[in-house]
Amino acid sequence: MLVDIFSSFDDHNVMVTGSYFFMWVGPMMFFSLFCLKKWVVLGGFGEFFSVLQLISFCQTHRSLGGRYMGGFCLIMCSFFITLVVFNLSGLVPYCFSITAHLSFTLSFGLVMWMSIMISSICMNYLKVMQGFLPSGAPTLINPFLVLVETVSNLCRFLTISIRLMANIGAGHIILSLVGMVLCTKIFSYSDFWEVELLGGIGLFSFEFCVALIQVYIFCLLISLYSNEHPVEFLW
Repeated sequence: MLVDIFSSFDDHNVMVTGSYFFMWVGPMMFFSLFCLKKWVVLGGFGEFFSVLQLISFCQTHRSLGGRYMGGFCLIMCSFFITLVVFNLSGLVPYCFSITAHLSFTLSFGLVMWMSIMISSICMNYLKVMQGFLPSGAPTLINPFLVLVETVSNLCRFLTISIRLMANIGAGHIILSLVGMVLCTKIFSYSDFWEVELLGGIGLFSFEFCVALIQVYIFCLLISLYSNEHPVEFLW
């Protein structure tokens, strides 16, 4: 039972997907059911996830620096599908939305950002240091520019994590408010409940698209960050 509009963000509620076991086994179940080669003809879900895999692969394959990181493309494809499953499962009523929590999105963003930075430093630390100073800048403001670029680089994982959390969380709150209003209108036999119901369906469809787009933006930004990865060793 939902006590208020923020109850869906509480993982201690009695929900079907409130257990952490389901959160991690759920994506694996989707991979096993819809992405195996044993199916002669892929169903709707299989085609949907095949398209998502193709999109994520093309997105990461365009990253020049990511090609020099072993397994980067495979990790990003798996990461993309996993986040899609988490976002879409959070739209189901009485299901826990884990991507609306900063602790979850921050763990993913921090790990990916640190992986890119550590790999870049180990491969060519001079190239990484050069990236903190824009070329052609006046000598007097060089220390300030280095400080700004350093802070900007350190805040990257925060911005992508907060962006995903804020958009998903705001969408769930709006859906909860609209759902309460629709239930009141339907059970009170309002004259325009059909129009309001269509509006609710349209809003849900919009949030469905937002859940997919936010995952794409999240992974796209990580791929863009990997473009700064050095392409040649220092030694």
